[in-house]
Amino acid sequence: MKTIVVTGCALCLAMGLVGGLAAQAAVVLEVQAGACDREAVPVEADLPADLPRNTPLELICLDTQQPVPVQVVAGTPPRLVWMIGERLAAGQSRRYRLAAAARATGAVENPVTAMQADGRVLLKVGPLSVLQYHAGVMPSADPEQPYFARSGFIHPVFDPQKRMLTDAMPPDHLHQHGIMFAWVKTTFEGRSVDFWNSKRQEGEIRHVALDNVVSGPVLAGFTARLEHIDRTAPGGPKPVLNETWDVRIYRRSEGFLFDLHSVQACAGSSRLVLSKNLYGGLCVRGNSAWLERDQGDFLTSEGKTREDGNHTRPNWGDLWGKLDGNPSGITSFCHPENFRAPQPVRLHPTKPYLCWSPCVLDDLAIEPGQPYTSRFRFFVHAGKLDVAVARGLWSDYSQPANVIVAAESSTSR
Repeated sequence: MKTIVVTGCALCLAMGLVGGLAAQAAVVLEVQAGACDREAVPVEADLPADLPRNTPLELICLDTQQPVPVQVVAGTPPRLVWMIGERLAAGQSRRYRLAAAARATGAVENPVTAMQADGRVLLKVGPLSVLQYHAGVMPSADPEQPYFARSGFIHPVFDPQKRMLTDAMPPDHLHQHGIMFAWVKTTFEGRSVDFWNSKRQEGEIRHVALDNVVSGPVLAGFTARLEHIDRTAPGGPKPVLNETWDVRIYRRSEGFLFDLHSVQACAGSSRLVLSKNLYGGLCVRGNSAWLERDQGDFLTSEGKTREDGNHTRPNWGDLWGKLDGNPSGITSFCHPENFRAPQPVRLHPTKPYLCWSPCVLDDLAIEPGQPYTSRFRFFVHAGKLDVAVARGLWSDYSQPANVIVAAESSTSR
């Protein structure tokens, strides 16, 4: 029996199709819940080697004999992704029959789509917009301060009620942009470079290229390349880091679920030193309506808020606030394999922004040939956060389900 351990890697996306029945070799995949309940979460497994590539696939849940949408994620080897729908309790397992299909079927209900237009990528679940990535440059909100222009960030993020939860270039902090990744107190080739505070005009982060934009029955996403630039270099702007973002959203009916996987590598032979600092890293900027203290707050996995949660080291943090009198929020989960996890979280005392920052603890350096990798999962909810749901999502993210090839046959159906 061959064991396939599920991970969150291989985020380069490719479309998979669900098809009709065929007289092909079949594989039975068994999802083992392990120590955690699983419900409305993605599950992954290597595409078994004895199944053909580039062919429509059919996945049948053997408990119900109902087809389950499945998608292939490109990689070596390719990966299968599908959603665990109804609750799979801890200690239990569920079996699926996977086979090549004779033909592709029609569209599934509420597919997950990625749409490109006007220098942006919009990701949607069915008719509902989830998030937008800015490949093109968003001009500065203040024409007299053009250095606040920015590309390579996510904004807006919407909740399932179509309300905008993030802000970009808010008047109080023009350098904050939805979901962004920037370092603050750094040294490159002996020069101080701040990539966060744009007004200093020392560092710049910009989008370079989109390598993959994919839609499908289970997930949609894109791969983007970014550059971190030293604008103070004596010979002119000089690349410091090359960064890759892999972003995917999943087909989920209750709340939105999406992942961001970042890899930052030195652009040349020089290291980037990150000094100990109060903030810097992956940031989520909330709607400016949440500036009023009675309109929003934070909640961490340890039950802490703005009052006592700053620079603590939770597994997850929720940034929430009221819009039209009703609460919504974004919960971010910092993967346990991230550097210095659980990372300290910056909860701003007066602003609606949350930042995962390993620099709070001590200096660190990104060395040539040693990329800095980060993974984060986000849950977008309308209404106040159900803490039990957040705990379940964290358990699933930190302890992914195991999948084994339980049986193989060549019988027809």
